[in-house]
Amino acid sequence: MDKLENDVTAALRVLQAGGLILYPTDTIWGIGCDATDPGAVARVYALKQREAAKSLIVLMADKRDILKYTSQPDLGIFDYLATVQKPTTVIYEGAIGLAPNLINADGSIAIRIVDDPFCRHLIKRLRRPLVSTSANLSGEPAPAFYRDISVEIRSGVDYIVEHRRDDTTPREPSAIIKWNAGAAPTIIRS
Repeated sequence: MDKLENDVTAALRVLQAGGLILYPTDTIWGIGCDATDPGAVARVYALKQREAAKSLIVLMADKRDILKYTSQPDLGIFDYLATVQKPTTVIYEGAIGLAPNLINADGSIAIRIVDDPFCRHLIKRLRRPLVSTSANLSGEPAPAFYRDISVEIRSGVDYIVEHRRDDTTPREPSAIIKWNAGAAPTIIRS
């Protein structure tokens, strides 16, 4: 097996056991867990020292997954996403099938379809969405590179992915929009 496959297999074992991983995404390094596991989601909030009212992002590998985890998605979002250059997280209404403590009080959920090959492969093998939140304590700046992640975060996860640890390609968090059917999207973070 190659290094990437070994990394996916090790991360998968941890995720299936309800554990947390530290991993690179198509944007920045993130803390992740199975997005359908409420216990794992609670551990992410505790590690980040983040209020449960502040939502986390969910990563999915394919747009078909949106249809599985939201009750009434407006399919026009897929045309919009095909036009954007930057990784974009979309807030959808009517979240279903996810850990209850991951869903916002209004029933919405923030979802991004990932491009990163490692993330896509891991999510497809897990067969469930993956939580992704910046690898920092709540209120601290999001680390640009693996080397910038605090010891507290590194020691609080069950597995740290090897893939891209030495990567120094500048990356930034995704854009976030709220999709409004029939109207322009509301830009939350550009």
